[in-house]
Amino acid sequence: MQGPLGAFTEGLRHHLADQGYAVDSVADHVRLLADLSDWLSGRDLTAADLTSVRAKEFLRERRESGRRTGVTPRGLAQVMGYLRRLQVAPPSMVAGPATPLELVLGEYRKFLVGERGLAAGTVTHYLRCARRFLAWLPGNPVESLPALTGGQVIDYVIGWTTAASPGAVDMVTLPALRSLLRFLHTAGHVPLPLAGSVPAGRRRPARVEMPRAASGEDVRAVLAICDRAGAAGRRDYAILLMMSRLAIRGGEVARLQLVDIDWRAGELTIHGKGRRDDILPLPDDVGAAMAEYVVHARPATTARSLFVTLVAPFNQMATSTVTVMVARRCAEAGVARFGPHGMRHAAACELLAAGASMEEIGQLLRHAQQRTTAIYAKLDRARLTELARPCPQGAAR
Repeated sequence: MQGPLGAFTEGLRHHLADQGYAVDSVADHVRLLADLSDWLSGRDLTAADLTSVRAKEFLRERRESGRRTGVTPRGLAQVMGYLRRLQVAPPSMVAGPATPLELVLGEYRKFLVGERGLAAGTVTHYLRCARRFLAWLPGNPVESLPALTGGQVIDYVIGWTTAASPGAVDMVTLPALRSLLRFLHTAGHVPLPLAGSVPAGRRRPARVEMPRAASGEDVRAVLAICDRAGAAGRRDYAILLMMSRLAIRGGEVARLQLVDIDWRAGELTIHGKGRRDDILPLPDDVGAAMAEYVVHARPATTARSLFVTLVAPFNQMATSTVTVMVARRCAEAGVARFGPHGMRHAAACELLAAGASMEEIGQLLRHAQQRTTAIYAKLDRARLTELARPCPQGAAR
């Protein structure tokens, strides 16, 4: 390879191989690097001139010349990422906040991450709700903040609950709105503490009568559908079995690391909600499924995550990937769709049917408060019958 990028050929090849890319894919990326090097050389440019703008220009000319591969930012991402990690190409240019609204949202993001220490997914949800509320304000959102009143907050909540389906607001929207209003008051954007103006937003009783649990038969059908002769089947079977036995959340599955498994002690460290770490016993069948995946199906990768993606680059699975995988397996098994939380409820319901106490179920689910576990008491009709008092006959009304 000639040109200013010729010295990075072997490094890129080894970098892609370490991420698990196939030989043909590695060769395609190396050829793309060669084309990019020739393009820079023809313009008397060096790697230091390879800015985001130059990269877009290269891709545009590549498309105009009739090339069919390596013509999108995603196709060039691995090459650019490798050069930027070596600091031979300038870092990606990130546009700063262009409006006062973006400045406020940027401050709010720093507050959520730095002061509150919230998870990335929670930060994303809260920022989305904050943007929606600020955009709803009349006129210039930032200029109208000093005059914000509790009545406006209540009007927003009423309008939002009217447009949304029952029970869809209080899971994220209302807590996010309270968080935003606390921040705005603390940061001096709003003179009054208005977080208390947000209603409690309890769900309708009909929405919380029973836990939304998958049936035991459906869970077993989904487990049986996994073809454990292939890598995908072994990975999915290990994940599904672990969730069905240990009631682990989808996000907790995605965050599992290889070092979280103590094979000799038969224990598993779970990184749960609120930065809480719990040590759970590792059942024999779950440990065997994990070991089978690690030894025979997990691709060679430098990622420390226990479960990784099925295609290169082999990185940590996202929480949404776990949810989509469960839904796909439900469709293959021909059962009603459920998600990781449905399997979590199913594990609790099976414990309840086996005679476990509320305390034991709460320990498995790792609930911080007993009232969270109390919802499962509604399923135990036999125990509730014992508490029911007979109706007096012939008593005066």
